[in-house]
Formats: sequence, C-alpha cells, structure tokens
Amino acid sequence: MADETNGGAAATENQPAGMQIQVLGQHIKDLSFENPNVGKIQIKEGESPAVALEVNVEAQRLGPDVFESAITFTATASHSGGTIYVLELNYGGAFRLQNVPPQAMEPFLLVNCPTLLFPFLRRIVADITREGGYPPLWLDPVDFGALYMRRQQELAKTAEKQ
Repeated sequence: MADETNGGAAATENQPAGMQIQVLGQHIKDLSFENPNVGKIQIKEGESPAVALEVNVEAQRLGPDVFESAITFTATASHSGGTIYVLELNYGGAFRLQNVPPQAMEPFLLVNCPTLLFPFLRRIVADITREGGYPPLWLDPVDFGALYMRRQQELAKTAEKQ
C-alpha cells in the first residue's frame, strides 16, 4: 500500500526519508533608512536617480537541525546633488532542515532559503522607500544560484593564489 505523504511511494527501512524543511520564522534583523538630503535635492521630471544595489547571503547553525539564513541588502540612491537615501536591511529566516545531505546543506542555505525569503524582503524595501517619501523601489528577482556560484568561483581563485 502506498504512503500518500511521500508522493505515493511506500517507504521502507532501507530508504532514507526525504528532505524535510520547515520555516520556523522570518524576521528583520537590522533595518536602517537614511534620508540625508531630504528637501535639498531636486529631481526634475523625467530624471531618474542612480540606484546601486548590493545583495549578500549568509547562514549559520542555531541548533542541531535549525539554521538561520539571512539576506543583507543595501540600496543607495544618488543624484548629482548627492545621496538621496541609503536603505540597509538584514532579513533572515530560521529553518529546520532534516535529512539534507551534507554536500547539499550549504547550497540549500545560501540559495533555496534566500529564495524563499526574498519576496518578503522585496515588499519591505518597497514599503520603506515609499514611507521615506519616494516611489517604491521594486526589486527584480535575484538569482541566488548564480550569486552562490560566483562566490564559489571567487573563493576558488583566492585559494589558488595562496
């Protein structure tokens, strides 16, 4: 008889249980919105400020099967008159991960978990920029897989030089 909780395949003692992922919570770890030149910078209609974005991810173990994955995000909007705003946000989530193969743990924490968190970070960024008196900053999706691969390549190059 098939077990419907695992896709219809009957589990046996010889088969490892599938990966189990549970989102325990999500939270703002740190948030800062600086509006240093409010009222001083005049942006003419049709002009757009330059917006520099920076995204980083990190993860840490919180307990035996519990991990935190966090996205550090910075947006700096500027114009010829100076800095318009700087938004810094560190947004994290706590995850219970069970039966994740050791070789898959790091990519899971630095790719899959941030992918789950990103829509919430995106909404916070839009709300904060709007509440700061500017049009909402709507972020395009981030390819956390490509970000992870780029970081792995950078680490490999650094290791080769040493």
